[in-house]
Amino acid sequence: MPTRDFGPRVFVPPPLVFIGGWGAAWMLDRRVEFAIDGAGPSVIQAILGGALTILGFALMAWGILTFRRRQTPVVPVQPARVVVDEGPYRFTRNPMYLGLTVAYVGLAALTNQAWPLVMLPVVLFVVSSAIIEREEQHLRGLFGVAYDDYCSRVRRWI
Repeated sequence: MPTRDFGPRVFVPPPLVFIGGWGAAWMLDRRVEFAIDGAGPSVIQAILGGALTILGFALMAWGILTFRRRQTPVVPVQPARVVVDEGPYRFTRNPMYLGLTVAYVGLAALTNQAWPLVMLPVVLFVVSSAIIEREEQHLRGLFGVAYDDYCSRVRRWI
């Protein structure tokens, strides 16, 4: 009797990790305000923050569209169908997470909030250890050498 593949067993949707980091930063800011610039965001900071936010969400959307074109699940609770190595996956193995990270930094700059930047290493640690490592183990188990070849060609982040 064949065993059923339950996917990488990721228990928290990745965007919720970023939202959780932002929520923790918001609670910290309510106790001790911590602005990037005490005088408020400059025009350059606002433009940079807006550009990073748009770029991050665009990268995430490109990753999602690429997965859909290859007919493999976007949500990491379902098993993968193929190793996706086209579109943004030619440059990074995790364009959706990279996009969320870039957008997160952009929103921090746009809103002039430093606490989200302080929380970012915690967010990235959780994403790497609780999500990416499980996904990579799942993909290695499903695709073996094909996935190892992909990993040797493309970096995890950038």
